[in-house]
Amino acid sequence: MGSYPLLESIGDPAQLRRLDRKQLAELASQLRSFIVESVSATGGHLSANLGTVELTIALHYVLRTPEDRLIWDVGHQTYGHKILTGRREVMRRLRQKGGMAGFPRREESAYDAIGTAHSSTSISAAIGMAVAARRRGDDRRVVAVIGDGALTGGMAFEALNNAKQANANVIVVLNDNDMSISENVGALNNYLAKLMSGRFYAATRRTAEKMLSVTPAMKELAKRFEEHAKGMLTPSTLFEEFGFNYTGPIDGHNLDVLVDTLNNVKRLEGPQFLHVVTRKGHGYKLAEDDPIAYHGPGKFDPGIGIVKAKPAADARPRPTYTQVFGEWLCDMARADPRLIGITPAMREGSGLVRFSQEFPERYFDVGIAEQHAVTFAAGLAVEGMKPVVAIYSTFLQRAYDQLIHDVALQNLPVVFALDRGGLVGADGPTHHGAFDFSYLRCIPNITVMAPADENECRQMLYTAFTLETPSAVRYPRGTGPGAEVRQEMKAIPIGRGELRREGKRVAILAFGAMLEPALQAAAELNATVANMRFVKPLDRDLVFRLATSHDLIVTVEENVVAGGAGSAVQEALAAEDFAVRVFALGLPDRFVEHGDPAQLLADCGLDAAGIVRSVRERLAGGARAGKAA
Repeated sequence: MGSYPLLESIGDPAQLRRLDRKQLAELASQLRSFIVESVSATGGHLSANLGTVELTIALHYVLRTPEDRLIWDVGHQTYGHKILTGRREVMRRLRQKGGMAGFPRREESAYDAIGTAHSSTSISAAIGMAVAARRRGDDRRVVAVIGDGALTGGMAFEALNNAKQANANVIVVLNDNDMSISENVGALNNYLAKLMSGRFYAATRRTAEKMLSVTPAMKELAKRFEEHAKGMLTPSTLFEEFGFNYTGPIDGHNLDVLVDTLNNVKRLEGPQFLHVVTRKGHGYKLAEDDPIAYHGPGKFDPGIGIVKAKPAADARPRPTYTQVFGEWLCDMARADPRLIGITPAMREGSGLVRFSQEFPERYFDVGIAEQHAVTFAAGLAVEGMKPVVAIYSTFLQRAYDQLIHDVALQNLPVVFALDRGGLVGADGPTHHGAFDFSYLRCIPNITVMAPADENECRQMLYTAFTLETPSAVRYPRGTGPGAEVRQEMKAIPIGRGELRREGKRVAILAFGAMLEPALQAAAELNATVANMRFVKPLDRDLVFRLATSHDLIVTVEENVVAGGAGSAVQEALAAEDFAVRVFALGLPDRFVEHGDPAQLLADCGLDAAGIVRSVRERLAGGARAGKAA
């Protein structure tokens, strides 16, 4: 690593607060360089972290962390925070197994006030902490830093609406990284922000309110004049309508302005809203020019930047499941004008870039608003459209009531393209798609499919689109086994699996991406393998047929065992009084940590070796298959 003398002298924020303010700019420079160097070696989130360097320093310089609570919404912009709170040395194992998480975690540090990784939760948590502090008589400030994208989430506005009623001493910092601010306008707004957050302004306002309270008509006139004047000089008074005292916007890369304004704001009582303008990738030109590409890069050379790997000359490029979905979506849209594509702020991640360009009038990015995305799709379906909601498995959890109440209960033909099913790797437990089989299969009316390869993914998406009922196609992150993707689209018979290998004694029922390791294990065990394809409706005929001819049924899924596909098989067999032994392999009843996906699967016993080991442990003894007497 490079030499960072000032940064290396900071082991915790208390040492940061002992620095002279003139040293903060140099600290910011070293911190930014260290983040670029660290992330280039491990991969991780870059653009967002570079944009919050000065804000992070200013917050820890002004606040008494960890006594004052600091909450980061989403949390992928907290590398600077982690480095300044004693975790600089463990950055070398960022998002690796046994290493530091990429998001705030309470177990990791006292400075991580609450765990975050999904969006729009910070203000609610901050209000709760502030109310608890007041009830205990604790003198502390609670600050929530929320990105502008996270402010599109409805939960954030629910919290804003509650702050005044809760009488919470909270500071909400809006990290607005989507707005440019010119030199002149920026200087004016910085001056106004300091003035409006100062104690003189606040005291004058309180005195004026007391004086005018005896003449309501004059008080109302003064209030309207103030709002009109502030409206001419600052952005919308929306947040003041929620009961917040609004300050800003200020330059989020000007440490002097940040420190002065935060010092003023933290002295004020009641809900405070500080609008800070930053730029993603700030200070590293490559990330500034393309913040999306540098949002979550893998390893790269900081001097050169991201270089796309060239495929071997004799290698056929393997599309990711996300790319298969993106291609299918465009093909299907050309074939059916009723198709509408919807994403909750995940255009790139869910593979909708090309669709958004080719079909802009049928593409809707609703922001980080999963609940709205699902009910919006329901409204479209009611009026004869065929909506496709592209969403990560972990994020559909946020719209579960809408999935049940607005789609499934009304039996509407909404297709859920469920990306990132199973273990996703470095983002860890907040992003693993570990629960979707369980939370989907218990819902009436819905069809749940799990493709075993790329071509099956395309055909299942088409199958789902042909249905007049709710459906979900759940596929993993990354590439598949390399199956050729056929352009012709053909519907798969609903609720029908297929035998992929004939063997003896043991039948392995594989769901989705687990087919490949199941086939590898079966070759060593001489076992039968079924590609089940459907979690709901389950191919009961195939299950019963295998149960009558094998000693042991083994289900394999990249989902929690509790309530998953294996549970569906066990329920079906129990209902028909089969006495065959059934063993379910899947994710354990705990949150799986971050790390390399292949290693995590092996740790969970879901690679070929793990399947073989588990089966052999259960082969000795046992009753012969057949129905119980």
